[in-house]
Amino acid sequence: MGRLVTVPQQSGARLADIAVQAGVSEATVSRVLNGKAGVSAATRQTVLAALDVLGYDRPVKLRQRSAGLIGLITPELSNPIFPALAQVIEQVLTRYGYTPVLCTQTPGGSTEDELVETLVDRGVTGIVFVSGLHADTTADHERYARLAGRGVPYVLIDGYSDRIDAPFVSPDDGAAMRMAVQHLVELGHERIGLALGPARFVPVARKVEGFTAALAERGLDATAAAEFVQHSLFTVEGGQAAGNVLLDKGCTAIVCGSDLMAFGAIRAARGRGLTVPGDVSVVGFDDSPLIAFADPPLTTIRKPVEAMGTAAVDALLEEINRNSVHRAEFVFQPELVVRGSTGAAARS
Repeated sequence: MGRLVTVPQQSGARLADIAVQAGVSEATVSRVLNGKAGVSAATRQTVLAALDVLGYDRPVKLRQRSAGLIGLITPELSNPIFPALAQVIEQVLTRYGYTPVLCTQTPGGSTEDELVETLVDRGVTGIVFVSGLHADTTADHERYARLAGRGVPYVLIDGYSDRIDAPFVSPDDGAAMRMAVQHLVELGHERIGLALGPARFVPVARKVEGFTAALAERGLDATAAAEFVQHSLFTVEGGQAAGNVLLDKGCTAIVCGSDLMAFGAIRAARGRGLTVPGDVSVVGFDDSPLIAFADPPLTTIRKPVEAMGTAAVDALLEEINRNSVHRAEFVFQPELVVRGSTGAAARS
């Protein structure tokens, strides 16, 4: 990587480079670098972006002072949906002048409570929690009331609890399952399984409810629907384990609680000499980056990451400005993305 260098204002060559990159005149670049008037905000931002692209330091007087630190606590980044969501949140925070501080929970590493303490000690203005303890129905949710008592605003993504007085941002998990089931039924599948994570998590419970309701609409009772629900871990290995159980039950299609689990279900099918989608159809959840390039390209439920990340930041700013009138759960509609891992049910 090249070394960052400050642009000497008298350097015609570098002014020319920046002008070409930004698509403006050298005179406009000079006015921006010298902080002079006569340049629109959009053009000024374009010139500053050109500086960043070319690897030049911004002049000190043009560097924006941070409006404050915002903590972002996420689970481990091995699941690509979390860095994708973090990137959206960080971009929106930066747009508003805040400095994001990313904290991740890893096995054997810092706990959510420890990360919160670290952030509070550093004087954060607010915190965004992604799939944290608020989503665990067995966790002590009083920790969030204590955090509010310390004057730290926060917003919670993925996992609603009526015991926590704060803004929530969620995808419509029930609608996601109905979309998946309807798609598979239209392809002729009659034995559809659901592979997902531990039952104690709110998004999992909501998916089960939506899945059960969708099957009930086809005339199956709750008991029959429960037979085709298999809990495991939100990992490739977890998806493989759950997939094997569901294949043993004769499922010709499997809906998964995450894209990683879907990869595991595909591995389970292939381990038995079955083809996807020839013998077994598999649907994921999230539409993580690069999923479209899987083999086969994965049919999945696209999580509305950009809308959710933007809404989370907007809600947090409302909290920071002490405007809690809109404190509620904001639910966003997912989208079915049909690719190559689902197909017509094989005839007996």
